[in-house]
Amino acid sequence: MNGEVLVTEFLEGNACVVGLQWGDEGKGKIVDFLTEHADVVVRYCGGANAGHTVRVNGKKYATHLLPVGIFRQGVVNCIGNGVVIDPATLFKEIDEFLAAGVPISPVNLKISYKAHLVMPYHMQEDAAREQSAEGGAIGTTRRGIGPTYADKMQRTTAVRVADLLREDKLRDKIAGIVMEKNKLLGALYDSPPIDWRQVFEQYRDYGRRIAPFVDDVGAFLISAAREGKRIVFEGAHAALLDVDHGTYPYVTSSS
Repeated sequence: MNGEVLVTEFLEGNACVVGLQWGDEGKGKIVDFLTEHADVVVRYCGGANAGHTVRVNGKKYATHLLPVGIFRQGVVNCIGNGVVIDPATLFKEIDEFLAAGVPISPVNLKISYKAHLVMPYHMQEDAAREQSAEGGAIGTTRRGIGPTYADKMQRTTAVRVADLLREDKLRDKIAGIVMEKNKLLGALYDSPPIDWRQVFEQYRDYGRRIAPFVDDVGAFLISAAREGKRIVFEGAHAALLDVDHGTYPYVTSSS
């Protein structure tokens, strides 16, 4: 049985690629191989602290937020609800790939309106907490991933992609959250205050650019599955980095 037949049979249903160690198992290569026969590729968890490296036509690419299927013609790529998105990293990645001739449009990229956003104060908190921990530091990437997931659970201090689409609500939400974060980070870590107006203006602009890509990814995937589409779920990190099943506390919040 050749590889193409094997993969085709494997993808009669949905496939999920996850790591069973501490990451760096080569998941990107496996996902890239499977995407040749896939209709949809979904990045469903994690943030820009993860990365997959693939080679396309002899050229090396590293993805941090975009699914590996972005390099395959005819494949729809989804960033799901469980991903925390740093818009600056996302658009940097998109711009780099566009400049390299990789087509990216709302046709082949869909971003869940339920996905949460990494904000500037998350990165500030991540770095301040790690620095203050000294010998007790747990080795975060300082990209704000942990604080973003913490706010997701907290609920009242979270910002989602959907919030970017309503500028009036976004302004009020960011103003209130930044005021609270400034008090907290200033008291705990003596961090300098963040100007909420700058944050609002920055994320307002992100919202205008991300709007064409925003979709109900959950509904899209249900529809795709009913139509018999082959779906590959691209995992980030690994089992031993899982908050519940990994080598806690030396794990990731984004598993």
